[in-house]
Amino acid sequence: MLVNDLSLAEAVMAAAIIVVGGTVEGYGYGLSLGTRWPYTRDMPRLAKAGDPEVWHRLLSTLLGLNSLAILILDPSLLELTGFLLVAITALLGLATLYVLSGKVPSVFQGLHDVLAYSTMLTYLMIYMGMKIGFLQYLLNVPAFHSFYFAIFMGGFVTGQRGFKKAIGYFVLPKTSGQVVWSIHGLAVLILVYTLAITFPEYDIALLLALLQVAVGFMSYQAVNQSASKPGILIPIHQLLSVLIALAIFFTWHIS
Repeated sequence: MLVNDLSLAEAVMAAAIIVVGGTVEGYGYGLSLGTRWPYTRDMPRLAKAGDPEVWHRLLSTLLGLNSLAILILDPSLLELTGFLLVAITALLGLATLYVLSGKVPSVFQGLHDVLAYSTMLTYLMIYMGMKIGFLQYLLNVPAFHSFYFAIFMGGFVTGQRGFKKAIGYFVLPKTSGQVVWSIHGLAVLILVYTLAITFPEYDIALLLALLQVAVGFMSYQAVNQSASKPGILIPIHQLLSVLIALAIFFTWHIS
């Protein structure tokens, strides 16, 4: 069915946007186009030059158009939910630019990340032909509760860092950024524990989460060593989060 194919494409684009967003952060392109949206001047040239923020915005535009097409073809509850999530995520995406510039509270970055993953999962539900509402689905999958807590706090960490700010080394947290990073770490440990007590149902998700802990600490080191361009570890961190979400959704496990 066309709606299924478009929904799969939508989920793939949503995942790609998350990883590209990590690339934007990792290589210091967060404000490369300023805070204007949409930005059209010189975008083809900037895209050809490899500016990931351009690709992030282009993919977001395609995501919005595709979600509208899906809703027109099949105006059902999940399709409407997906369309609204895409629209609200886009608005919060604009807000994150102001978070980076220090004009908007960093909590908006955390909310943006939560909605981005919700968009991906909603269109996976449509692709799989699931007939329940998105919130009802989340309530029935406890692993996603701790996952979303970790994702929200991870976005909060990014917002607290702002643009080109280090977290700093510490034993006891002294700044708001260090407090938020500590809570994020606690959230990840809760996720690991949640996945562990359901063993072996989510064993692949558990392995990915343990790997994510290691990558998270390396990302912390990278941010402190080069706050403006922490590098490839940031998109890898995001990619692992996407894979954890997929492993939970599809209950991937080792046979």
